[in-house]
Amino acid sequence: MLVLELASVLAGPSVGQFFAELGATVVKLENAMTGGDVTRTWKLAGEQGSDKVSAYFSAANWGKLSIGLDISQLPALEVVHKLAANADVVIASYKPGDAEKLQVDYQTLTLLNPRLVYGHITGYGLEDQRAGYDAVIQAESGFMYMNGSPDGPPTKMPVALMDILAAHQLKEGLLTALLQRERTGQGNYVQVSLFDAAVSALANQGTNYLVAGHSPQRMGSEHPNIVPYGSVFACRDGRQLVLAIGDDRQFRRLCQVLGDAALADNPSFATNSARVRHRNAVNEQLRQLVSQFERDGLLRELHRLHVPAGAVNSVPEVFEQPQAGRMLLNQPNGPRGIRQVAFVVEGTKADEVAPPPAFAQHQAQILDMLGNPGE
Repeated sequence: MLVLELASVLAGPSVGQFFAELGATVVKLENAMTGGDVTRTWKLAGEQGSDKVSAYFSAANWGKLSIGLDISQLPALEVVHKLAANADVVIASYKPGDAEKLQVDYQTLTLLNPRLVYGHITGYGLEDQRAGYDAVIQAESGFMYMNGSPDGPPTKMPVALMDILAAHQLKEGLLTALLQRERTGQGNYVQVSLFDAAVSALANQGTNYLVAGHSPQRMGSEHPNIVPYGSVFACRDGRQLVLAIGDDRQFRRLCQVLGDAALADNPSFATNSARVRHRNAVNEQLRQLVSQFERDGLLRELHRLHVPAGAVNSVPEVFEQPQAGRMLLNQPNGPRGIRQVAFVVEGTKADEVAPPPAFAQHQAQILDMLGNPGE
């Protein structure tokens, strides 16, 4: 399978890496006039001055071939058209109207390749010319308003989650379109917007308003419908854990582990609806009890009795876990990355994935493949 990536930053490139990990040949077109994907320059303070691929670029560009072209020039555009004529999938992230101006839109490319599946990520859909920026979408879709402590300001989440959500939506759409093509022989146009992906992800917080008329407010890590769920507690050793008690049986087992089984019989705490009404009292009782235990021992006992709880880990601690280790992409003496493919299909085996490419690293290889001696 050949995938042509006409996308930059995070959402579109995440989809490109997803296909690369599944074994597709992914050609990443980068703008020769700007030095390529802008995330190549998004470096941490400790990365400044290094000629290595940036950590941010490494988040979504494993397994790709990079070519650098100025497609406002006809010879370069012809190269892109040749690639599209042979491609199975195109991934684009142009503002509405820009792909048409550059002659790399679906209508133009499908004339060259009727079987082409074209995935297009926009900020707000085809009717809105604004570019989509994750932080702005987080604000406009309600996520920032809901996120943060009750006495604090609206807070952006620490990853570009709207980009990630849109990427997942596009993966699903492209896989659906590829399945349809197997049945009909025809390609298709799949359009996803960051804003639509964000709104679809409001889930129960959205229906808390739509069904119950409740406008969600900032609650820190608390859950509006369940108590204690998302609640963070400090243990005797100063380390923190989170509880995610989904039903009354789990709450009863929690109280048993904490050495106060009678707490679950208190009418104010016995049912989830009662705990929601008496949230502060529940949390205060649990805070006192949890603070008497060392975290690791307490977690072992909670897990033994199937009480949902976990450690509040730093990112370095995350990657110490064996489950996270399986999600790593590694290269000898090279960068490390995170897999975009997070599922396992029995009977398949992932191939080794090449590290993120340098800008235009595969220019000659791709031009030679197309029979072009130069741009």
